[in-house]
Amino acid sequence: MVILTRIVVSLPPPSLHFSPSSVSMADLKSTFLKVYTVLKSELLEDPAFEFTDDSRQWVERMLDYNVPGGKLNRGLSVIDSYKLLKEGKELSEDEIFLASALGWCIEWLQAYFLVLDDIMDNSHTRRGQPCWFRVPKVGIIAANDGVLLRNHIPRILRKHFRGKPYYVDLLDLFNEVEFQTASGQMIDLITTLEGEKDLSKYTLSLHRRIVQYKTAYYSFYLPVACALLMAGENLDNHIEVQNTLVEMGTYFQVQDDYLDCFGNPETIGKIGTDIEDFKCSWVVVKALEFSNEDQKKVLYENYGKPDPANVAKVKALYNELNLQAVFAEYESKSYENLVNSIEAHPSKAVQAVLKSFLAKIYKRHK
Repeated sequence: MVILTRIVVSLPPPSLHFSPSSVSMADLKSTFLKVYTVLKSELLEDPAFEFTDDSRQWVERMLDYNVPGGKLNRGLSVIDSYKLLKEGKELSEDEIFLASALGWCIEWLQAYFLVLDDIMDNSHTRRGQPCWFRVPKVGIIAANDGVLLRNHIPRILRKHFRGKPYYVDLLDLFNEVEFQTASGQMIDLITTLEGEKDLSKYTLSLHRRIVQYKTAYYSFYLPVACALLMAGENLDNHIEVQNTLVEMGTYFQVQDDYLDCFGNPETIGKIGTDIEDFKCSWVVVKALEFSNEDQKKVLYENYGKPDPANVAKVKALYNELNLQAVFAEYESKSYENLVNSIEAHPSKAVQAVLKSFLAKIYKRHK
């Protein structure tokens, strides 16, 4: 099999038996997970570092704990997007492997952000288990693990894409998106500085900047950009695609903000804490926009306080302002604008990619 030539000699070859033409979603996920095993094994045998048994075990445990645990939507969407760009042509095993490897690079990037994010936010749980830095004996070593996760990405790219004409573009893309995401995180962190809580700073333009940089580029644009590069496209010719995906990422985060407050915790899998955490949420920004002076006073006195009584007052005000209806109107307008910008794109294949992204998030409940 073509795919096995990519495995370092000392590894037992994983069995990747599938027919590329008839890969179902379940098959795609299991194939994707097998590629993780290959990439992990390669990293644990990286000749640039002399591993001891202890260090190899540490890295393997750290990777298994942090990289493959999420929904894998970002990674899988590289393969989905590439398939749509190939307009029904059967993908070779090599193409499936390479698209999967790029998908995993995004999952590695996500893991790196989350490991460090959890330390900065002093969080307790992530994906239903203790944050990595909360695991006994890990502690602040997690900061270096984050750096390691980030450094695994160019190792993977070098091993599998070095001979490709788009190799430098891939490196450039990951560097650019990482810079944008870290800058978005910085705006978010300095906005919620303890002792400097100021609701008057919270505007739609600030919210948009945080969301665009912190979430939209790496979650929405990056998977499609990877697929476009693999398909031989020049990203400079696809600025409109980037703009549409950033709009989609903004819409996605507004949904997230809305669900944090109004969603069913059993459906969304977490109890929302944006009010307690003084988050620059779309919901509070709209509340400020529609409030009279008395209502603003309620927000200023209660937003960002951990006491359930304060939270209840904020939620009561949100209901009084009928923010559910405000969100419903925002959602239908956003959807309409996104569909129009997608249908204006000259390529049917690119339209299909963008429509598949939109279909996954429109009117979601979790």
